[in-house]
Amino acid sequence: MPSIDHTSALRGAGLRVTAPRLATLAAVEAHPHADAEAIAQVVRESLGTVSRQAVYDVLNALSDADLLRRVAVGGRSMQYELHRHDNHHHLVCRRCGRLEDVPCAVGEAPCLIPHEHHGFSIEVADVVYRGVCSDCRAQDAATADAAATAARPAPDTA
Repeated sequence: MPSIDHTSALRGAGLRVTAPRLATLAAVEAHPHADAEAIAQVVRESLGTVSRQAVYDVLNALSDADLLRRVAVGGRSMQYELHRHDNHHHLVCRRCGRLEDVPCAVGEAPCLIPHEHHGFSIEVADVVYRGVCSDCRAQDAATADAAATAARPAPDTA
């Protein structure tokens, strides 16, 4: 995925270009779907001393300006990704929490039309597909194979 000119993005959103904002955008670009704590750690590694609250404030400002997208999946902490305005959805593993992007299922945004819109003008549909990822399924199969092998009686050699 090509790198984005974060300076132009900030200016285009009417935000001042600051080191914490640039570092936060770069951290989210390098670590999509990271939570605020992980992003704060990367920003601190990049800039040195930056408070947790400063990073949270930047995440909120960038999200409010539509430069970042908050991703909420169940009871997990909020995760962040660059807002590419591409109408993608997410796959999440119920076991390990792996989160992956998936393109819109069918059609144009919002790509899912509800049976009843209750007078709303629908703009976006956020879809989270839940399941078990291939790594967890392989681990389950290996565990089952090991359990089956351990449960087999030893061959009678007498």
